[in-house]
Amino acid sequence: MSYYRLFRGFFRIIFSLVFRWQVIGREHIPKEGPVILCANHISLWDPPLLGSGIERQVHFMAKEELFKIPVISFLITKFGAFPVKRGAGDRAAIRTTLKLLEDGKIFGIFPEGTRSKTGEPGEAMPGVAMFALKSEAAVIPVAIIGPYRPFRSIKIVYGKPIDLTRLREAKSSADTLKETSDLIMEHIKQLRNQHLS
Repeated sequence: MSYYRLFRGFFRIIFSLVFRWQVIGREHIPKEGPVILCANHISLWDPPLLGSGIERQVHFMAKEELFKIPVISFLITKFGAFPVKRGAGDRAAIRTTLKLLEDGKIFGIFPEGTRSKTGEPGEAMPGVAMFALKSEAAVIPVAIIGPYRPFRSIKIVYGKPIDLTRLREAKSSADTLKETSDLIMEHIKQLRNQHLS
């Protein structure tokens, strides 16, 4: 058994017993080919939750400082993470992400770039749009509905792929990136609102 499957099994037990998770929309994840999972961000629990809800392995960016801590570095690397320099355009991390997608893998990203202090989805950073437009990946909106409290239900909802055909065919520009980012966040918000109750 791979480390990833082992860790995923461990987290599934936690999410099932402690947080009574509900996983909705697994059927929307393509069984093969590149996928970008775009989720709102409310907690440090979000990355393992995002990856634990589906069968295929999910890869993530994680701040490079974590890779300087030996035990944590080992664990997050085995869980599919790779380093990124925060606050700057990290070309190595960008190349790694695009290569993962080119190889037909799944990449998980939180478009807001940081956790929401209010729990409400915020504005997306342009990075998610760049990855969506530079790849042929299926872009899946994901709503995480908390809060993470023991024995209170947490929901993770995987939505249908977003149709980005028009934007992928448009001329690359700051406006196109902004429109794409806004469209992705709007789908996440709609998905969250549909399943709040």
